[in-house]
Amino acid sequence: MNVSAPTANLANEPTTPKTPQEIRHSRRKVVISGMLGNGLEWYDYALYGHMSVVFATLFFTFGADADPTFALILTYLTFAAGFVSRPLGAVLFGRLGDKYGRKRALTASMILMAIPTGCIGLLPTYEAIGYAAPILLVIIRILQGLSLGGAFSGSMSYVVEHADPKARARTGSVTMLSLVIGFLVGSLVSTLAASSMDHDSFMSWGWRLPFFVGVGIGFVGFWIRNHGDESPVYTEAKAAGTLSQSPVKEAFTKEPRKMFQGFAFYMFVTIPFYILAIYMIGYTQKHLGFSADDALQINSLAMVAMFLPIWFSAQAADKYGRRPVLMVTIVAMMLVTYPAFMMMQSGIYWQVLLAQAAMAFILGSYLAPIPALLVELFPTRIRYTGMSLSYNFCAIVGGFTPTIAELLIRETGDKTSIMYLMLGAGVFSFVALAMYKDNFREKLA
Repeated sequence: MNVSAPTANLANEPTTPKTPQEIRHSRRKVVISGMLGNGLEWYDYALYGHMSVVFATLFFTFGADADPTFALILTYLTFAAGFVSRPLGAVLFGRLGDKYGRKRALTASMILMAIPTGCIGLLPTYEAIGYAAPILLVIIRILQGLSLGGAFSGSMSYVVEHADPKARARTGSVTMLSLVIGFLVGSLVSTLAASSMDHDSFMSWGWRLPFFVGVGIGFVGFWIRNHGDESPVYTEAKAAGTLSQSPVKEAFTKEPRKMFQGFAFYMFVTIPFYILAIYMIGYTQKHLGFSADDALQINSLAMVAMFLPIWFSAQAADKYGRRPVLMVTIVAMMLVTYPAFMMMQSGIYWQVLLAQAAMAFILGSYLAPIPALLVELFPTRIRYTGMSLSYNFCAIVGGFTPTIAELLIRETGDKTSIMYLMLGAGVFSFVALAMYKDNFREKLA
């Protein structure tokens, strides 16, 4: 990718070639705006998972004799509802991003995330309005899913397409860094809200505060994204007239292999991530007997551990290729998962923390090369749509993972049985990677 070559603006008018200094400045601005906008959006989305036990109590406990396990399962199913709508968001925003520009699609998605997040903070509970409360919560989750369905993969495209060809993994890794940071900030804000007041106050009104914070930072993210530069790769393709007029149709009919590969590569992200970042909060409380404060503290520290290896893994992926780094990481998780789950059964704080942090650290190493890998997988003419669809169809599996995990424990009585979900995802992604030809040194097509 020769980003210093003459490009054209969206009106197809020639522009003056950028100097190397202008190119570096543009890249920095894109990386910063990509990190902030993406992190803010994931903060909004992650709050529901951090408050899963609260929602189970306030929205899905139908009567004094209600089954708390069933309430938690309904909570996780509502979490999954946001994932079911994500492929539709991929179609809507993917088409917008491939036909009219990455920046427009990302800016619109930010607003669609911020407003529903604020609405969650205003929702009456089941005690106040009955079954209308969980129904409204499901509708809001669907709207959030529409937003994220086009936002995250679009952010990957936007950032990596600006990158120096020799640093695409490092540049793309900022989207994963911001994902983890968004979850971490959500966990920290939730922890602060829960620990700064008594339990009754938190359950009465305190749980709403993080959602109101999300509205404000959502509009900050909108401003940041709206002031970024359009992708030079996209601009060049638009000027050359090579963009697809039917990106959804073309993705399925002309690139089915790439669609499946994108789905398969992301499987080892989506299942382990939603187990560690979302399900473990409820699991640590319900099945290991920890308080909400301790569970959120452990989750926050695990998110820090997930953050730590991302940059170094991305450096290795730029030097040695995406495939070897990803395959080694999967093997490492296979070796660690069983002892980690055995360690957690002790119920000892530091052992539970060490186990979750170890798995999170390894997963962070897998996250880093994924954006560059997916961007390199798809051609520019359908990249936004192809990435969004393959990623979001896979994300549906991740959305249902907390529900499946809770049902698995309920049916088997084995609190360690959920590790087989992680191991299965690892095998699936490993086989797909083994059959993939790495093209990390090639120019973006």
